[in-house]
Amino acid sequence: MAKTKSTKGTKETPLMKQYNAIKAKYPGALLLFRVGDFYETFGEDAIKASKVLDIVLTKRANGAASHIELAGFPHHSLDSYLPKLVRAGNRVAICDQLEDPKTVKGIVKRGVTELVTPGLSFNDNVLEKRNNNYLASIHFAKNDQLGIAFLDLSTGEFMVSQGSAAYVDKLMQGFNPSEVIYSKACRPHFEQEFQDKYITYCLEDWVYAFDFAYESLTSHFKTKSLKGFGIEKFQNGVTAAGAVLYYLEETEHKEVNHISSISRIEEEKYVWLDKFTIQNLELLFPQQEGGIPLIEVMDKTVTPMGARQMKKWMVLPLKDKTTIEERLQIVEAITQNDDLQEDLLQHLKHIGDLERLISKVAVKRINPREMNQLKKALKNTIPVQAALAKSGVESLIKMADQLNSCEFLLEKIEKELKEDAPMLVHQGSIIQDGVNEELDEWRKIAFSGKDYLTQIQQREGERTGITSLKIAYNKVFGYYLEVTHAHKDKVPEEWIRKQTLVNAERYITPELKEYEEKILQAESKLSVLEQKLFADLVHHASDYVTQVQQNARILAVMDCLLSFAQTALKNKYVKPQISEGRQLEIKAGRHPVIEQQLPLGESYVPNDVFLDSEQQQIMIITGPNMAGKSALLRQTALIVLMAQMGAFVPAESATIGLIDKVFTRVGASDNLSRGESTFMVEMTETASILNNLSDRSLVLMDEIGRGTSTYDGISIAWSIVEYLHNHPEKRAKTLFATHYHELNQLTEDFPRIKNFNVSVKEVNNKVVFMRKLKEGGSEHSFGIHVAQLAGMPNEVVLRANEIMHHLEKDKVRQKNQKRLEEVPKNNFQLSLFDAADPRFEMVKEFMSKIDINRVSPVEALLKLNELKSLMEE
Repeated sequence: MAKTKSTKGTKETPLMKQYNAIKAKYPGALLLFRVGDFYETFGEDAIKASKVLDIVLTKRANGAASHIELAGFPHHSLDSYLPKLVRAGNRVAICDQLEDPKTVKGIVKRGVTELVTPGLSFNDNVLEKRNNNYLASIHFAKNDQLGIAFLDLSTGEFMVSQGSAAYVDKLMQGFNPSEVIYSKACRPHFEQEFQDKYITYCLEDWVYAFDFAYESLTSHFKTKSLKGFGIEKFQNGVTAAGAVLYYLEETEHKEVNHISSISRIEEEKYVWLDKFTIQNLELLFPQQEGGIPLIEVMDKTVTPMGARQMKKWMVLPLKDKTTIEERLQIVEAITQNDDLQEDLLQHLKHIGDLERLISKVAVKRINPREMNQLKKALKNTIPVQAALAKSGVESLIKMADQLNSCEFLLEKIEKELKEDAPMLVHQGSIIQDGVNEELDEWRKIAFSGKDYLTQIQQREGERTGITSLKIAYNKVFGYYLEVTHAHKDKVPEEWIRKQTLVNAERYITPELKEYEEKILQAESKLSVLEQKLFADLVHHASDYVTQVQQNARILAVMDCLLSFAQTALKNKYVKPQISEGRQLEIKAGRHPVIEQQLPLGESYVPNDVFLDSEQQQIMIITGPNMAGKSALLRQTALIVLMAQMGAFVPAESATIGLIDKVFTRVGASDNLSRGESTFMVEMTETASILNNLSDRSLVLMDEIGRGTSTYDGISIAWSIVEYLHNHPEKRAKTLFATHYHELNQLTEDFPRIKNFNVSVKEVNNKVVFMRKLKEGGSEHSFGIHVAQLAGMPNEVVLRANEIMHHLEKDKVRQKNQKRLEEVPKNNFQLSLFDAADPRFEMVKEFMSKIDINRVSPVEALLKLNELKSLMEE
């Protein structure tokens, strides 16, 4: 509640008493309190609003010997100021006058008509057209499984899922909710898993009860169970979703019929991308200021709902071969048919945000201008449907069949709504002539009455000889005749003087008042009747919500596929071959983002990549810094993900054996707020990869181990590569870029590890990066040359060069090489004893009885001593 400065015994004014009563019902919300033509804020709200909105903070009386802070803005500026308050993380309660002040004596009745939160809004200025505005709800269950639900109120999209904290965190990063709700009791859990990355609001514990949630959802969807939505067994997800419906009720969002379905985010249908991979590959956001994410290259959509769909596809690539190939087939058909491409583009760009428009219809928040945009969207859907139907492509014909022309709704809007209808209903002139007889009659009176007033002016001017006679209107006198002082002696006796001005006199006549009454009554009736007829039109349109929502979904998909086709043609991408096999072969692959940023005239150097489970599972890539190792790693992953989204790829050819998980460990970062160094973050991310491998995983590791000492780093990197190769079940395809040339040794001991290097040339003691991948390992990092290129002071570069030559002269590298050859082998051929040795079975039996995870250090020493005794015997 807003704090007020008051003295003992002071009584609040009636207005402040009403304000405080309403404010108490919405704790934590900033209350915009309508007073006349202004929205006012008081107390702490005023202090906060004045800072966020940069408006003047004043004080006003609040009873005897008391004052309270005050800040406000004109009510017609709400659309300008509301987004600023919401984007600053505020929940904003809009309190309106519920009755006409002219008809009320005393305090006007007021009430909150909407509570706008960062995750719940229909306001176009709060929402971003090309981004979803998700509210997320998280339920922390006792079995370490989390339930999560996402709702975009502006579109009606409602989704649930459940899984581990890592999976939910990954979804949160992909969907990027504007607001998150969870149970008060789970605050410590939430802060531990998600820190302070999101705007949050806590609900009471009982809201997150499964039975309550289940009943809320079945009641809302008017079903007996949730089986039809495929979420019946998703207990944690259902619990999170039920809390969303409760939150809608609490925030005064009563009209929610556009939330007509709920779907499950099926983890098994999509490629697993952990949060590190989404960040490292820069799918949606660049890591460096001024960078370009993949979405910026791929997204050529022309509708807002298409842009939103594209972002979902980007973080949820497919694993299903049939669906991927269906998308690729459509993209190919569009690239080969210029007429189809032109038809689709021409009409899609006029459709606008059909998804959000129909949601506004459902909640009765659409204005006349938006209703005309809905008409335009429906009009342009018909030729899109026709173009798809005659395309000759089975998948496109199927999409055409799913589109609904909504002809009756289109005809009704065209017949009833004026083409140039204003934005606001009360501005009038929104309904066509001939729609309603009563409306036409009142219009005739209103406009013919005004014509009659003009006739009175002309007639009386001629009769009296007052050539400058005027008829005008104001709120005090209504219509009046104005005569300048030069002609006041010509005024007839029956005219009644009402006002004297400096240069003129104002008069009324019985005839004038009679017509004034008719005209004013007609204008009032017109306004009420037009508002009613428009409300009827909106109500009729609400019968088509489900059909139009389906149209919006199909058009969004079509927009994305058209975007893929345009990008493919512009950037010379090719159709990838999708395979159920384990082979990944990319010929002359390019990085889709880097090649767009190259200087004019410079072309990207393409490279081949081949990985499979039998011959070349792991590619160790050495070479100097800046040679292009990281780019090669990223482009391989991006090509795979683009293919499994259903897009063409930047390569000469690509055969993609379906990948189910993509893991990346690239770049240096820390998390000092949680006490984690760069190396700790690196090891955490690497551990996550090694613990979640699958047989179809693609693993990209860049410079593992560089955050610690050289020998530690080499040892860890070496061990990781061995682990990836020797895993008994999961032969993850791996690109391992490193500056540890010592790892070149691994190819001699492990059959599926191959060495490659990114080539360079030395010309006049300067390094030239060729950026071409060649077989064989590299033995030189050229780090000093890179330091020189970076602008390091010459004396530092020269001294480094001197030290390096000294170390090489002392044959430190040869000594290291000797050590490498002596590293204990860990390939499949080695064991402690020959299998025929009788001691082998004895030791094997002895070791099998030891639980290595439970034995203490002292016990381990004792066991070792016991083993030694056995061996001696």
